[in-house]
Amino acid sequence: MNISDIVFHSPALIVAIPLLGAFLTPLVAKINDKLRNIFAILIALITSVLVAILANDVFSNGIRTYVFGGGEPLVNNSYAIRILFEVDGMNAFMAIIASILTVVAIIYSWTFLKNHTGQDKYYTLILLMIAGMFGMILTGDMFNFFVFLEITSIASCALIAFYTNKGKAIDAGFKYIVISSIGALFILFAIGILYSQYNALNMAVLANSISFSFLDKIALALLISGLAMKAGIVPMHMWLPDAYGRAPSSVTLLLVGATQASLYGIFRITLSIFGKAFNTTGTVLKSATLTGDELIMVSSYPNVISIGWILIILAILTMIIGVLMALKQSNLKRLIAFAALAEIGYMLLGIGVRFASKYSEIVKMNNQEYIQIGFHGYDISALTGSIFHIINDALDIGLLFLVAGAIYIATKETSLNKLGGLARNMKYTTVFFIIGLIAVSGLPPMNGFASKLIIYESTFQLNPIIGIIAILASILLLAVFVKVLHSAFLGPKIPNLKDVKEVPKSMLFAMGIIACIIIIFGLFPNIVIDNIIQPAVNAITNHEAYIRGVFNGI
Repeated sequence: MNISDIVFHSPALIVAIPLLGAFLTPLVAKINDKLRNIFAILIALITSVLVAILANDVFSNGIRTYVFGGGEPLVNNSYAIRILFEVDGMNAFMAIIASILTVVAIIYSWTFLKNHTGQDKYYTLILLMIAGMFGMILTGDMFNFFVFLEITSIASCALIAFYTNKGKAIDAGFKYIVISSIGALFILFAIGILYSQYNALNMAVLANSISFSFLDKIALALLISGLAMKAGIVPMHMWLPDAYGRAPSSVTLLLVGATQASLYGIFRITLSIFGKAFNTTGTVLKSATLTGDELIMVSSYPNVISIGWILIILAILTMIIGVLMALKQSNLKRLIAFAALAEIGYMLLGIGVRFASKYSEIVKMNNQEYIQIGFHGYDISALTGSIFHIINDALDIGLLFLVAGAIYIATKETSLNKLGGLARNMKYTTVFFIIGLIAVSGLPPMNGFASKLIIYESTFQLNPIIGIIAILASILLLAVFVKVLHSAFLGPKIPNLKDVKEVPKSMLFAMGIIACIIIIFGLFPNIVIDNIIQPAVNAITNHEAYIRGVFNGI
C-alpha cells in the first residue's frame, strides 16, 4: 500500500484501526500486560498519524468523500445509497482534537491505572469509545451518526463506572446512560421524521432537500435537544458533574472529547443540514407571491433570530450555573467539572450570535422595494472564536483534569479541605496546574485568551450585556482556580501529606504534551486560526460548498 492509498482510505482506517484494536486488546493482554499497554499506545499513535494525513489533505484539497461497500453510490437530488464519510475542514478540525486527547489519555493511563484490576476491559472500552468518537465526527450519514453516538455512549457509561467498588461511580454511570438514552431517542425520532419526508439519510442530500416545513422544525428541535443532553448544556447538564467527577481522569479527558463531538453535531445540523434556510442571504423582491428558495429566505428569518437567542440564553445559563456551582465545590474534580460546564457555554455562544446577528431591511432600487437579508460582520468572528475555543477548552480543561488525577495518585485525596502545600513536593504538577489555570481563565499569554477575546468582541457587538456576562464568568473562573491554587498547592502543608512525591514520568509527559500545545497556541494564535480554525469556519458556514463537494466527490 503506497501513500496515496493510505490517504484515500484514511477516513475508514481512522475508525477501523481503533475498532480492530478494541477487539484485539484482550488477546494481546493474554501475552503480557506491558505489551497490552504498548499496543494501545501504538493504536492511538497510528490513528493520530492517519488523522494528520487526512487533515492535511482536506485543508489542501477540499472536502473528501469516502464510499463504503464498493462501487459508486446512487445519488440524485433526493436520495443516496451506500454509507459515506464526508470530511471537510470542520470534520478534520474535530478529528485533530480527538486524536490529541486519545494519545494523551492512553499515555496517562499507563501508570495512572497501574495498581488497578480490569485494565484489559479498560483499554478495550477506551479504544471502542475512540472509534465511536471518530465515527461521529467523520460520518456523512445521519443514521450512522446515531450508531456511532450510541457506541460512544455505551463505552463511556462503562468507563464512568470503572471504579466498581465505589457506589457513586456506579450512580454516575447510571445517570449518564439514562440521560444519554433519552437524548438518543430524540435523535432517532428526528432522523425518522427526516427520512420519512426526503427518503434520505445522507447529510448532504438532506441539506440539498430541506424545505423547512413544520415537520422539519420538529426534527430540528428534537436534534438540538438530544445533542444538548449529550453535550451537557443547561438545563440538561445533570449527568456531567457526576460523570466527569467520578470517572478516572484519563476517561474524563476523553469524555470532554465525546461531549464536544455532540456539540459538533449541533454545529453540523444547524449550519450544514439546515443551512439552506438558516444561512441564506441576498436580495429578493418584496412581494406577496414569493415562492421556492425566496420564500424560505424570507420566512426563515424570524425563526433564525429566535433560535439564535434561545441558544444565547442557554449559553449564558450554562456559563453562570457552571461558575456559581464551581465556587461552592470542595471536591477538586467536581469543581473542574462545573468549570468545564461553564466553558461549554462559550462554545455555544458563538453559534447563537451567528443566528441572532441575521438582519433584514427594506431597500428601494429602480422604484421597487426589495428585502435585503444578510449577517452582520461579527457573526463570522463569533463562530471563529467559538470553534477556536472548542480545541482550547479540550486542552485547558483536559490538563486540569489530568492534574486532579495526579493529585489523587499522589495523595489519595480529592477534597480541597484535606490538601495543602503540594507545590513543595509536586513542582511539575504545580506548574501544569498554573498553566491550566491561566488558560481556562482566559488570561494572556495562554490559548484561552485568544479564543475568549474573539468571543467577547463579537458578542459585545451584538449586545454589550452578553459580552459583559461572558467576561464576568471568566473572572469568576479565575477566582475559583486561584482558590484551588492556594488551598491545594500554596497553602500550609498538611501533616499526613509530608511524604507526598511527584507522579511518575509517563503522567508528567502526558500533561506536558497538553501544556506545550496550550503555550504554542497562546503565543501563535494567528497561525492556528489561519491554518486550522479558518478552514473549519469556512466549511461549516458554506452549506452550498458542502453539498457541491459531496456530490462532486461521488
